[in-house]
Amino acid sequence: MAEGVAVASVGSPPVRRIRPWPLGAALAIAAGAALVFVIDGTQWLEQPAVQAWRTVCLAITVQALPFLLLGTALSGAINAFVPADLFTRVLPERAALAVPVAGLAGAVLPGCECASVPVANSLIRRGVTPAAAFAFLLSAPAVNPVVLTATAVAFPGDPAMVAARLLASLATAAVMGWLWLWLGKEEWLRPVLRHRHTGHEHGGSRWNEFRLGFQHDFLHAGGFLVLGAMAAATFNVAVPRAVLDTFSGSPWLSVLFLAGLAVLLAVCSEADAFVAASLSGFAPTARLAFMVVGPMVDLKLIALQAGTFGRAFAWRFSTVTTVVAVAASVLCGGALL
Repeated sequence: MAEGVAVASVGSPPVRRIRPWPLGAALAIAAGAALVFVIDGTQWLEQPAVQAWRTVCLAITVQALPFLLLGTALSGAINAFVPADLFTRVLPERAALAVPVAGLAGAVLPGCECASVPVANSLIRRGVTPAAAFAFLLSAPAVNPVVLTATAVAFPGDPAMVAARLLASLATAAVMGWLWLWLGKEEWLRPVLRHRHTGHEHGGSRWNEFRLGFQHDFLHAGGFLVLGAMAAATFNVAVPRAVLDTFSGSPWLSVLFLAGLAVLLAVCSEADAFVAASLSGFAPTARLAFMVVGPMVDLKLIALQAGTFGRAFAWRFSTVTTVVAVAASVLCGGALL
């Protein structure tokens, strides 16, 4: 995933070099979506299927946009104003206890999944045990207050869905941290010094850092939001009902299908609840799996992990995370939904 990072030599100061593609991609996707939304008079746009597609896509985008703004603003503020060594001061020294504490910290400190990989890399470089850093990597974009609030809005009158998402995501983060303590090998980690804007740099303007971080994260995640809304609308309108019935009629197939869909769509965690809510033909447990797997494993995260920690780590970690997340979703969904 081209996150716009530059490789720096050992001992050199962090360099943040943002490539222009996130802005260009976001603007292109947004312009294309706006064109479809506002143009009238063309005969094919008046077709019922196209009107339904436009309605679903616009509804998902409008509902999710405030939460995306809030989430990226909070992420930028934490990035600029929270000390970089905070975790090394507050985490327990014993690694087995540091894992669940780091996972719970993700519920307090919002951050988008695009930022979670470089933040985890930064934590490891600052002395945090990798198991705790990986638990935070998985939990921060999945269970922070913005995401849980968005889930409550997307599923009104269904607090059990919010509780199930919280418990399944925390359980997945903790289990993955403990599995790394038990089975993880240092040779799987081949960290490359790829630097992103993580933490305040001495002598710099904190407000300028906040502005840059917010601008980059919002444009980057906003493009994925619009793309995800368009994909979800297309899925709802274009996929034949017989195909959906094949998957939705089987509890196991529906869970696996939506878990795989979450990996492919790569919707930002602040918005994925609205996409999941639109998939009304599927059982609640399957939609829960979509929301638990998506913030932890998707195509952009796999690419980010491969570029930061190495491919040997990325494919192992992503595969096991998917299995654990699906299992946690099934258990929590079966108990609460």
